[in-house]
Amino acid sequence: MIRTMSLRSQLFLLQLAIVLVIVAVAGSTAVTMQRMQIREQYEDRMVGVAQSVAQLPSVVEAFDEADPSATIQPIADLIRQSTGVTYVVVTDEEGIRYSHPNPDLIGRLVSTDPSVPLSGETFVGTQTGTLGKSWRVKVPIYGDDGGIIGTASVGTLESELDADLYEDLPRLLAWLIVAALVGSAGAIWISRLVWRRIYRLEPEQIASLLETRDAMIHGISEGMVAVDEHHRIALLNDEAKRLLDLDDSATGQLAEDVMEPALALLLTDPADTDETVLSGERVLLARTSDASVDGTRVGRVMILRDRTELYQLLTDLDGERDATQALRAQAHEFANRMHTISGLLELGRTEQAVDFISRSGHGGSLVSGTIAPGIQDPDAASLLMTKSTIAAEKGITLSISDTSTLEPDGTTDVVTILGILIDNAIEAVTGSGRTDGRIAVHLEMDDGALRIEVSDNGPGIAAEDIDGIFSSGYSTKDGGHTGTRGFGLALVDRIARRRSGQVVVDDAELGGAEFTVWLAPSLVAAPRSTLQVP
Repeated sequence: MIRTMSLRSQLFLLQLAIVLVIVAVAGSTAVTMQRMQIREQYEDRMVGVAQSVAQLPSVVEAFDEADPSATIQPIADLIRQSTGVTYVVVTDEEGIRYSHPNPDLIGRLVSTDPSVPLSGETFVGTQTGTLGKSWRVKVPIYGDDGGIIGTASVGTLESELDADLYEDLPRLLAWLIVAALVGSAGAIWISRLVWRRIYRLEPEQIASLLETRDAMIHGISEGMVAVDEHHRIALLNDEAKRLLDLDDSATGQLAEDVMEPALALLLTDPADTDETVLSGERVLLARTSDASVDGTRVGRVMILRDRTELYQLLTDLDGERDATQALRAQAHEFANRMHTISGLLELGRTEQAVDFISRSGHGGSLVSGTIAPGIQDPDAASLLMTKSTIAAEKGITLSISDTSTLEPDGTTDVVTILGILIDNAIEAVTGSGRTDGRIAVHLEMDDGALRIEVSDNGPGIAAEDIDGIFSSGYSTKDGGHTGTRGFGLALVDRIARRRSGQVVVDDAELGGAEFTVWLAPSLVAAPRSTLQVP
């Protein structure tokens, strides 16, 4: 039955029940307090009347007369009529009545026990006597010598007490009805207000909407992070947890406590942004905007898109483009040499043609020299060959030390680090305008641990930039944080830290900057390193 009721009806009935229960309890309490108040008022009156009768000199003196009732009965009737009590009864120490509303009972023994007042105590309570059930007070009467000579009993019928109570009940009942009506009207208003506030939806519809919303939010392929006005995380979908390496415990915490500083800064910045940032070793496109309800700003929302694969593809594409350019340059050089040889042969200068060929040496190979024999990783060797050719085309000599050693470790970490450091060195040397540009690379491997050194004779790293070059988005080329550059060295630093190593920068013997990277053995590499990491 309840399940078939609308939420509005359920709210109204629930509140109506509460109102009626409260009104009933309040009414019962009021009636009880009114009854107690009436009885207390009668009790105070009866105690006063009884003590006054017991202390009247005329009553006390009448006990010594031959017929005490002749004096006491008129006094008791007068007091009874003037005070509104039901009866005033005076007895001697044996319980024989000297006064009573019914004169026929004078001289007879009282129908209730007089032992309490005869013992010197005051009795207050309900007893049933000759007039019926009454609320009564009994006090002792003391003689001139201080001894108890009798009792004075004053009472009011219980029916009179009830009549006084019933006299006030209609007014109390009217107030209770008004209260119930007001409470019912309030219940109707509140139920309608709540119904409108929840857009006239039933609980089942609200639950369905929430389930649908959660399914949509957690099912989208983009990460979503929402913070409230205090920058505490209010929403974190599954993709955002994966991209940011977070779990459910992050919800409710400050963004700056659980997220990368660059991402947390975007969530606190009031401006709408669309920037590329690093989270761990992932390259993310972060788009932030304000979240508003009825025109009031309630927080910030960030949409995250994973651009790691795209970044890697672009990096690979750059490598392929570099190799293509190198091959194109070598093909052009080879064609020129072939034309020279052909011309010498046509002119009949055979000896000069042979001499030209001998002087050309290995001019048709990709590089003029050979890669150090200790470099056994084919990916790194290919990268170094390509970068050597690219550097040569720019007038830069890239040398790999003959003692370099490198074995495959099952990851792309070394290729990524070498590519970033060499590219940065080439840009630095090219930007300096030197005509004798030089880049030196040294790789040293010891039981799986690796040290990578890349130095150049460029302008070096300014002192004010050293603290920032490993920060995500920081670039010395475009003047600090740009949002589009400055991820290379940050990525190198994070790879090194993931491999339990580090990266440092120092002045190179060549005159420029020297970057040194220490890497502990990869998880897929067998032996443990003995190479010391400072």
